[in-house]
Formats: sequence, structure tokens, C-alpha cells
Amino acid sequence: MEEYDTLDVPTMVNLKSVPFMRFFLPLYIVNTSTHSVSSLNLLVFGFHPNQQQSSSASSFFSLFFFLFVFETLSSPMACLEVCKEGKFKEETEELTLDGSVDWHGRPSIRATSGRWFAGTIILLNQGLATLAFFGVGVNLVLFLTRVLGQDNAAAANNVSKWTGTVYIFSLVGAFLSDSYWGRYKTCAIFQGIFVTGLVSLSVTTYLALLRPKGCGNGKLECGEHSSLEMGMFYLSIYLIALGNGGYQPNIATFGADQFDEDHSKESYSKVAFFSYFYLALNLGSLFSNTILGYFEDEGLWALGFWASAGSAFLALVLFLVGTPKYRHFKPCGNPLSRFCQVFFAASRKLGVQMTSNGDDLYVIDEKESSNNSNRKILHTHGFKFLDRAAYITSRDLEVQKGGQHNPWYLCPITQVEEVKCILRLLPIWLCTIIYSVVFTQMASLFVEQGAAMKTTISSFKIPPASMSSFDILSVAIFIFFYRRVLDPLVGKLKKSSSKGLTELQRMGIGLVIAIIAMVTAGIVECYRLKYAKQGDTSSLSIFWQIPQYALIGASEVFMYVGQLEFFNAQTPDGLKSFGSALCMTSISLGNYVSSLIVSIVMKISTEDHMPGWIPGNLNRGHLDRFFFLLAVLTSLDLIAYIACAKWFQNIQMACKYDNNDEPSSCKV
Repeated sequence: MEEYDTLDVPTMVNLKSVPFMRFFLPLYIVNTSTHSVSSLNLLVFGFHPNQQQSSSASSFFSLFFFLFVFETLSSPMACLEVCKEGKFKEETEELTLDGSVDWHGRPSIRATSGRWFAGTIILLNQGLATLAFFGVGVNLVLFLTRVLGQDNAAAANNVSKWTGTVYIFSLVGAFLSDSYWGRYKTCAIFQGIFVTGLVSLSVTTYLALLRPKGCGNGKLECGEHSSLEMGMFYLSIYLIALGNGGYQPNIATFGADQFDEDHSKESYSKVAFFSYFYLALNLGSLFSNTILGYFEDEGLWALGFWASAGSAFLALVLFLVGTPKYRHFKPCGNPLSRFCQVFFAASRKLGVQMTSNGDDLYVIDEKESSNNSNRKILHTHGFKFLDRAAYITSRDLEVQKGGQHNPWYLCPITQVEEVKCILRLLPIWLCTIIYSVVFTQMASLFVEQGAAMKTTISSFKIPPASMSSFDILSVAIFIFFYRRVLDPLVGKLKKSSSKGLTELQRMGIGLVIAIIAMVTAGIVECYRLKYAKQGDTSSLSIFWQIPQYALIGASEVFMYVGQLEFFNAQTPDGLKSFGSALCMTSISLGNYVSSLIVSIVMKISTEDHMPGWIPGNLNRGHLDRFFFLLAVLTSLDLIAYIACAKWFQNIQMACKYDNNDEPSSCKV
């Protein structure tokens, strides 16, 4: 006889009645010896509790349509009451299992909150906000040179500082979200700042910076600007950096919050959400890189900035419209103080002899926890030094008997495990930085390489930067390929009810594809040099760059989507936004490391009056060697990553059920 998962819910179950579902009856097996419902087998459309579901393979729009039809046809008046011991009790709504709450702080009702309705709103919000951000960022360096009259070096330096500031503010947003405001409030506030910055930039550009009218198109130079006008410009773009930086790490996590990972079906939808989230980001970027980029390149800067401001405002309104449907998690205070408490308490007990079985560790009962929305983390055996912070000494017992508790002397094991989780994540996070170095080449050296190739088809000239559209197209194709083909196939080959490739496996595959992309770029550069004339562009078509862009896009699907899922799953409940911020800081550090590598390479390769690997005229250099160098560095990084992945230990959460005093282990 198959054994089903125990369902610890009240014996009165409320099922919404749908006309085409009335022909299916739920089968309840009631354990009368323990007077509790021990298992539930609900057969709907051939659904079986232990059957692997393929929601990851279902289309994003199909899911949304199904949910819409389901909610429309559902009749709240129809319900099925189950009798236990001859007594009828009042029916209750099914609540989420992960501890999420609604807008009023009450436990979330599964049928009326979250899921793909709220997820779709957040995906649209992300696409519009990304369009707005890249509508400014993609051509900011051109604006600085054409409108403000800065030279190339100064403009590139200012853009690098601005981009780095965006990622620094992501840590600020994550800290405020996890500690005090919560993800919804943080997203709303920083989106408001984002819109304010874009409106300010549009007004400043239209009224003050574009003088004489029509300047900034690369042909007509703009006049001098006052200190006040320059101050307003920099205030505007750094408000944009603050708003987008504080918003980005929280919106991905807030979208994932709309799916209950302790529920079998919603947990698959949660995994799919990250793929569609990254797809929405790329589609927004595609529109801004093409349509808005074209307008701005033609000198229509005010129109492009106003379009970005309108897109950001629409994103904010859409986000606020979904407020009644969102699921929320309560913030759990300053994580820095919790971390310091663990290290301080552990250092105080250096000389204490501990037992090996861990029975003397301090565990707070879930119902006595000060924050019931967060699940307990089960004890693991790594970083045993930190376990001393949770070791109960005779002095601790005396203090507890007096009704007092000092977290600087004794920490619960969940608090200790929070620190362990972050320490385990750091090596994996460091291994992703080299990949970000490869990723940044798409916006720098790939463009320079394309500019030195044949960019014309008849009389039409292809902007080298527009080749990134093939990267975005590759992302879209590989997301659906992975969700519909690869993931179900791997799941069948594994012959288990678990999902296909793990996040760590996918990130490793992303590194392998990145190595292939760099080798491909190096080979293309060899052929470009072969067909190049001294001091002139190569006769090799720019379309030979398509494979390297497509490979980078494929690697993003495995690396960045897997990275988002990994950091969201492996961070404690109170640090989810921090996990998303780690992804953004990885990209930021990748930019800085890339600049460092380029500087070192140029310093070494320009000795003895040589032009170097990356000179102004690429026909005199060896850009191919630089790409091959990155392939070697990424290969070494892959070896280190495999070692870290084998060492890594997954977080083990205590599943949270309504009436279960001893929650079971949930290995993520």
C-alpha cells in the first residue's frame, strides 16, 4: 500500500465546487485510532499526490489562463463537510504552509492570494521597470559625450561609478527589506524613488540640457551647462540608481514569496517563476536596447527619457493594483546583530566541553518564537565552533529559570544555523564572479570586436551593440527549452519524484557553456584578423558573432537563473532579499575584476613598446589571446566551483504546519 504524506489540517475541509469538477470526489482516509486525518488523496484530472507534476513544462500564459478560468467558475457557496465521530464542525479555508500572511497580517488563504495571478503582475512590473532602467543606462555614455561634452575616458569612468552604485544600493534595499520594512514596502518605496529620478531627468534634459534645440545627435554639439544644471542631472541619475538598486533584489524574492514552497504544486511553480522572471528582464532590456536606443541615438533624448519615466510609472501603478492579492513575510530584525550575537556567544564558551550528539543545544519551540512567519532551521554538523553559541551551560539554565534570556550569551540553534548558511554560500558566490567577468565582455569587448568587422548589409549599417539582441533571443529560447524539454527529460532519467537538474548542477553547466563561448569568440577573432587590412576593418561579417552571443545567452539561463533559485532557496527565511542582492553584487564585482584583468594584461603586453593585446586599433593587437585567457581562467574557476559544490551542504528547514508541534525536516 502506498504511503501518502500526512496532512495535519482541521477535519472540516472546504473545497470550492466547479461545474466541470463536480464529477470528481475526494477520497479521505480517516485514522480513527488517532482521531486525526492521516492522509488525503484527491484525484482531479488524473492527479495523484505522488505523481511528478510537470508544471515547470506548462506555459506561463497557459497557467495564467487556467487560474483565471478556475477563479471565475469557482462557487464559494459549495463545500464538502467531513464528519468525524458524528459531529460536524465549521469549515475552514486552506491556508498556506510556509507562514506567509496577507495585507492585514492574517495567515494567507491559498485560493485567494499569491500564485500566478500575483506572479504575473510582478513579472509585468519587472519587464516595465527593466525597460525604464535600460532606457537610461544603455546610452548613458553617449549622453555624457554628446550632450555634456565629456571625453570617452571620463564618460566611461562616470558610467562605471554609476553602475557600481546601483549594485551597492541593492545591498541597502535588501538590508531594509529583511530587517525592517518587508519586501512589499521596500519595493513600493524604491520604485517611487525610481520614478521620481526618471521624471527629474526627463524635465532637466528637456528644459536645461538640450540647448540649442536638436543638439546631442552626434552632429550638433550642445552648449555649456551651469553647475546647477549639472547638479540636477547627477542628482537625477543617482536617484535612478538608488531606486532601481533598492528595488531589484527585492522584487525577485517578493515574486517567489507568492508561491508556497511547502506545497507540492506551488513549489514547482516557484521554480518556474525565476525562469520567467529572467525572461521578463531580458524582454524589457530588448525593447530599450532597440526602440529607445534608436530614438536616443538619433538625438531624441527627452522622448527616450520620458518613455522610460512612463514605463516606470506604469510599473509602479501595476504593482500597487495587485496589493490585495500579495502574500507577505514579516521582517525579522537586523541580521547583523544576530550574526554578532552568535560569534560573541561562541567565543565566550571556548573552553566548554560539548557533547557530540547535540542534545545540549538550545532550541526554541516554534510556537514560542517571536517571529512565527519564519521556519526553524535544523541543526547541521559543519562549523562546530559556532554550535557553542547554542550550548546550554549551567549558568544559562539558572538565567532561564529566572525568566530571563540574553541573546549575547545563548543563541537558539536556528540563529546559529543562519550564520552557517551564509558562510556556506560565500565560496559558491565567489566562484560566480569569474562568470560575471565573461558576461561583461558582451557589453564591452564583443562590441569593439563587432565594430572592427563588416557591419553593412547593402546600404544598411548594423550597430555593433545591437548584436546583443541575439543574446536575449537565446535566453528566451533556452528558457523554454529547459522548462519544456531538458528538465522533464532529466527528471525521467533520474527516475525520482525530485526535480531535474539541481541549481548547483545548472550553474556548473553555465560555466562550461561560458568557456565554450570564450573559445568561440577567440576563434572568430582569429578569422577576423585573418581577413583584416592594416588600419581598416575586417571583411568578415559581424554575423559571425552570433554563436558567441547565443552561447552567452544559453549560459545565462543556466547560471543566472540557477543562481537566483539557489540563493533564494539556500538563504534563511529572514535573509531572502540578501540572497538576491548577492547575485547583483556578483555582477558588480565581475565588472571590477574585468577592468583589473584588462589593466594587468595591457601592462604586461605593452612592454618593449608593443601595442598590447587590446590596442585602439584591434588589427594590431591580439584580442583572441584575451578571450582564450578568459577561457582558461573560467576553466580554473570551474574546478574550484566543483570542489565547493561537493562540499556544500543544503539548508534543512523545519516544515511549518498549522497543528504540528514537531515539524518534519525539509531539505531544500
